Amino acid sequence: MKVAIFGIGYVGFTAACCIASQGHVVVGVDVSESKVADVNAGRPPFEEPGLADLMAEQMGARRLTATRDVAAALDAADLAMICVGTPSGPDGAHDMRFIVDVTRQIAVVARGRVGTLTVAYRSTMRPGSMRKLITPIFRSQIGADWETRVALVYSPEFLREAQAIHDYFHPAKIVVGTADGVRNPTMEALHEGIEAPTFITTFEEAEITKFVDNTWHAVKVTYANEIGRICERLGISAQRTHEMFIADTKLNISSYYTRPGGAFGGSCLPKDVRALQHIATDVGANSLLIDSLLRSNEAHKNHQFAAIVAGLAPGSRVLVAGLAFKAGTDDLRESPNVDITRKLIESGHRVAVFDPSLVPDKLRGQNLGYAYTHLPTIDALLVDKDAAEAGPWDLVVASNSTAALLDLTPWLVIATHTIT
Repeated sequence: MKVAIFGIGYVGFTAACCIASQGHVVVGVDVSESKVADVNAGRPPFEEPGLADLMAEQMGARRLTATRDVAAALDAADLAMICVGTPSGPDGAHDMRFIVDVTRQIAVVARGRVGTLTVAYRSTMRPGSMRKLITPIFRSQIGADWETRVALVYSPEFLREAQAIHDYFHPAKIVVGTADGVRNPTMEALHEGIEAPTFITTFEEAEITKFVDNTWHAVKVTYANEIGRICERLGISAQRTHEMFIADTKLNISSYYTRPGGAFGGSCLPKDVRALQHIATDVGANSLLIDSLLRSNEAHKNHQFAAIVAGLAPGSRVLVAGLAFKAGTDDLRESPNVDITRKLIESGHRVAVFDPSLVPDKLRGQNLGYAYTHLPTIDALLVDKDAAEAGPWDLVVASNSTAALLDLTPWLVIATHTIT
């Protein structure tokens, strides 16, 4: 098949490389001239373990290119996959301007095509968006016979940063939503060879599942951290309490998001929790736990910062090992480690950062804006491995597993991502 992927950010470009590796011809489409240039020059637009090698293989096989030309990308395409951003708006709802813009562009091109183009949306959207927002755009641009030109699908992604390639080929589940809940042959061809429980369902059920999953993950992280704080105040071992809790694999489900540790962050959980809060308010639901998640998460960041600076003399030299949300990536969006670093600087401490996956010149879009808004001196903060190990440091903050790359034997280390 020929697949056009709109949005070559974390989700879109990872999918592009994985789909190309299955033998399909993939064209990435993006409004960013620099992203398109990077891809066509063989440079991945962001850091993700294994992605550079996978990209090189597909480009060598002439199965992967990028363009800003929507019409060229859709020429003879079987599938258009939309992976553009849906960031938080001022009221917490998803900002849908990028979705609307790319939908209009695809609809205009589809109007003059012969045959049916499958258009699959992976961006997280409010339930009802496919039927009430996307469908009317295609109908208005193409006309009454629009369904003979376009087959609409909503198929959410379930990729974890730092494990995205593995997760693409070994997903926990595959969800394909259509208007009437029937199978789509193009999506079945796309998923051929991938073993996973598959759910063929309606638009709305497919749209809600990402909110349910991400909010549940946020609930688990927040619950575990609240228990961890209570245990700490009472002088009880949070680690031992956690061991007893996860021993119940029948009722407590699993241990994955139940460890007291770092605050949640990244590109998905905060914005999707905000959006679900907005939805619940809009429909008159009473979602007290969901409403409390972000406040509790901020409380946990403050709790961790207080623990870090307790007993730390003014003007101390502090190394933060790991600035990105997850080790091995360069995603700084809503990373708790960025907040900790910012607060340390504002408190007058002399701060340096070690994160070998982070190259400021490679940051793009929302990631770039977030980095320089919260840490405008980020370029001056970064140090290499030799400098990080040389010190001297009054304290090393091990924000994620990046610290494992260093020999920190001489220095006092406090880990914010593990239980105590």
